[in-house]
Amino acid sequence: MLKNLSYRYERKFLIRDIKIFDIEKSIKFHPAIFSEIFYKRRVNNIYLDTNGMENYRDNIDGHPQRMKIRIRWYNDTFGFIEKPALELKIKRDSLGSKLSFPLNSFVLDKNFSKEFLEKEVFLKSKLPNWLIEKLRGYQPSILNSYLRKYFRSSDKKYRITLDNDLLFFKITGKSNSFKNKRGDKETVIIEMKYNKEDDDWSSNITQHFPFNLTKSSKYISGVDLLK
Repeated sequence: MLKNLSYRYERKFLIRDIKIFDIEKSIKFHPAIFSEIFYKRRVNNIYLDTNGMENYRDNIDGHPQRMKIRIRWYNDTFGFIEKPALELKIKRDSLGSKLSFPLNSFVLDKNFSKEFLEKEVFLKSKLPNWLIEKLRGYQPSILNSYLRKYFRSSDKKYRITLDNDLLFFKITGKSNSFKNKRGDKETVIIEMKYNKEDDDWSSNITQHFPFNLTKSSKYISGVDLLK
């Protein structure tokens, strides 16, 4: 299953000293003519990791082949969660890919637990057997949430997402009150995504931004903030 994936580049900018209005202006007045697509929405993720936090440690250590597992949905963070998806984000050096599997709707409240997730969501969502077996070794690690805008270049080869208003919640395999949380109103994260064959031209895109490329992971940031 993982051998036939298509990979793309994901370049990131972590910005803390520029106002979001000016960041958006840099995108909209870029020579590549980025225009806003879709609509602004809140993105929510529950990240899963092993007891030993292997995915977290692989990322910190810069392991060339690593994975993140998350449950993603949009708009309301708590309550009845519609159309969630289980996503496996796979990294091979600088290239990334993603496998996505639809999940049954569920309720995210104080009764959420690893047992509930396994019995009421995973086992009832028609996931492949190999994935269900893999997930037995994982449990909820953190919940994060942020506002996202979407942009695309006029040649449709480069897509940019702009994230702000970051929230991080501690989440465990047992009952959860979601009272342990941290907010980050200062940081803005831009991700530029494009296919492998378009990498040669990517520097012509990035050089016109008044901020620098950096390594950034919302999962790592969230775990560190909530320690």
